[in-house]
Amino acid sequence: MTMPPQPPPGPPGQNGPYGANGPYGPPPQQGPWGPQQGPWGGPPPMAPAPRKKRGALIAGIVAGSLAVLGVVGYGVAKLADASGVTKDFPAAEHKLTVPETLVDGKYKLVQDMSDTEGKKLTESDNANFRVSGAAVGQYVAVSAEGGTALVVSGGYGQSKFPDAERAAVLKGAADAPGAKTEVPAKDVTPAGSDVTIECAVLSSDTAEGRGVYPMCAWGDGNTVAAVGIIDTSAATAKPEDVDLAAAAKLTLQVRQEIRVPLN
Repeated sequence: MTMPPQPPPGPPGQNGPYGANGPYGPPPQQGPWGPQQGPWGGPPPMAPAPRKKRGALIAGIVAGSLAVLGVVGYGVAKLADASGVTKDFPAAEHKLTVPETLVDGKYKLVQDMSDTEGKKLTESDNANFRVSGAAVGQYVAVSAEGGTALVVSGGYGQSKFPDAERAAVLKGAADAPGAKTEVPAKDVTPAGSDVTIECAVLSSDTAEGRGVYPMCAWGDGNTVAAVGIIDTSAATAKPEDVDLAAAAKLTLQVRQEIRVPLN
């Protein structure tokens, strides 16, 4: 008796007329987010979406906060000149650095932009701020990668009117394209500190929507800098609910770690 033609053998490990996979596609496969059933796999994985959105939100806010670099010292010469006050430049004794970690190792450096974005700052010399160098870095929290970030941007040299420079930093951030002041800048100096920390709540437009974040700044005779604190878990909070006291305290610690003697 003539036997009916047999189907060609499947790949190794697939037996029978349809292989071990059976007639309806492969068996369940273990994917990165659990079993994926059927020939089309399981439901779309949800884990990457928040990560992608979180990263996009941070990237958008980072881009907005970096706009402060072009306006550090903006208008300060006019403010000082209009007052009629004359001052000598202070001695250059401190500079800013971009360490590998910040806040006792909680944040790690992911991008040092001192030689790129920092050029905008080093080219912004004016009659009252001799800029010798810049420190610009983006950091992410070690324990929550992509969810919390710090953007540190500042210049060092010799500043005659650091209080005016500090105010100009926050004003410039609010005037950046896509940015808006949600809570005006005010003194939020931590108790016991002799360094004035001024903070505001800003928002920036991104592809993922509008993100809210605090930005704080300081200014002294040698350093003027701002710290943008981006936390996606709080990026959609009401601006008035943003904890500026905590932001000022964090900024003061950043200052203590990045401001170092010249020698």
